[in-house]
Amino acid sequence: MNQTVKELGKKVVALLPTKMWLSYKFKRKFGYKLDWKNPKTYSEKLQWLKVYDKNPLYTTLVDKYEVKKYIADVIGEEYIIPTLGVWDRFEDIDFDSLPDRFVLKCTHDSGGIAIVKDKATFDKDKARKQFKIALARNPYSTNREWPYKNVKPRIIAEQYMENEATHDLRDYKFFSFDGVTRAMFIATERGSETEETKFDFFDMDYNHLDFRNGHPNADVLPEKPQCFDEMHALADKLSRGLPQVRVDFYEVNGRVYFGEMTFFHWSGTKPFDPVEWDYTFGSWITLPSKK
Repeated sequence: MNQTVKELGKKVVALLPTKMWLSYKFKRKFGYKLDWKNPKTYSEKLQWLKVYDKNPLYTTLVDKYEVKKYIADVIGEEYIIPTLGVWDRFEDIDFDSLPDRFVLKCTHDSGGIAIVKDKATFDKDKARKQFKIALARNPYSTNREWPYKNVKPRIIAEQYMENEATHDLRDYKFFSFDGVTRAMFIATERGSETEETKFDFFDMDYNHLDFRNGHPNADVLPEKPQCFDEMHALADKLSRGLPQVRVDFYEVNGRVYFGEMTFFHWSGTKPFDPVEWDYTFGSWITLPSKK
């Protein structure tokens, strides 16, 4: 019964006009009415962009498979994590052709991922169920993130990446605004079973910014990445012509690799603490003409 009600709720939400649904969600999250005519905060402006900024290029940029050619053309093939295969269904994956270690991920969302460190012990049945759910999910339906609306759900396999010194893979997320990168954050404790994930934000001189957004700050701040300046320059280049975007990179054994481009950090639904930073990030966005 509960599942039936949940599915019915999704169908009702899908029928609601986008502005009505986003206005409702925004008021529920932030406690005040979204100002569509004169948005000022980062959170408000992300909702505005969902409705009025429908650049067809965005569909390519959020597709984890299709974006790779674009990135290679703009900044170079050397920044691309090698793709080992792409399939429409989990059942189509040719596991015999894959190495002992690899990563599976959906092309259209952020939750469908499996990090395989040993193919021999990989639980395929569990992964099959996971990806069946992920392939049916679309960020457009619940959050109205327009760039994802027409992305074809697929599964890609990528080369397994790991930093030899730390035996992990840390990504660095840069907030860029039409060619100017203003801030970035690093997530730590993501793999911990006992600690909550930590988010720490920095400016482009790597000064720590004293605010929280979605997660608390770490007790011990993460060290400045070795390739910080290179990632900063790449984020500037990739964001030119875009009102705003978050560009994610990995640093692996002294080399930079592109991760993904995200147009709606937290979908614009996580409050900033203190709230002044919501206005600061918002002031960095120059809204385009309505489309």
